[in-house]
Amino acid sequence: MNTTAHLVRDIELLREHLGVGRWMVFGGSWGSTLGLHYAESFPERVSEIVLVAVTSGRYDELEWLYHGLGRLFPEEWSRFRAGAPVGSVDLVAAYDRLLNDPDPVVRERAAADWTDWESSIVSLEPDYDPGPRFADARWRMGFARITAHYFARKAWLADGEVFGRLHRIQGIPGVMVHGRLDLQGPLVTAWELARGWPAAELVVVPGASHSAGDPGMVEAVVAATDGFR
Repeated sequence: MNTTAHLVRDIELLREHLGVGRWMVFGGSWGSTLGLHYAESFPERVSEIVLVAVTSGRYDELEWLYHGLGRLFPEEWSRFRAGAPVGSVDLVAAYDRLLNDPDPVVRERAAADWTDWESSIVSLEPDYDPGPRFADARWRMGFARITAHYFARKAWLADGEVFGRLHRIQGIPGVMVHGRLDLQGPLVTAWELARGWPAAELVVVPGASHSAGDPGMVEAVVAATDGFR
């Protein structure tokens, strides 16, 4: 099985295997949701938390990412929408089915359409290069299938579950680094987390989007991790 609960357990098994008593939790984008869920499950094992391009797994965040964001990228979203069967209401669920179709041609087309959408919304930099991995058919397939597998099932989290368990990490210091112009994961999620988690600092990087490579992001992340040395 490949679920959020299995990932959290794998992280804890790794900690046990390495013999680490307490450690920093670091995560970006979906990894920030996973990191928060792990920290809330094992707060006694977490010394500090650093999150980048923060998400929490709330259902409206997923709806925005694969439906609402099309208002800002209408041409790219229309291509993404055209890749799903006519009449599909839930595009993530539709793509999850296509990515598991017995016909390899169908799977490969769906993986290309999914990653085209993902790469078009990562950064606002006009010369942004998503890197060679997006041209690798095997990588595209793996990325698309895993992402759709999780998000079609709402990551096996109740809506707002991370927020509902914030009390479990109240005493753990943290830093959240977020781009002011992050369209994939709008700033409101990080802002609301900061309001409910007093031990955390929110660092907003002007002009940056969801990409950790945008100007100012790397420096802010390094400063955050170095601050806990």
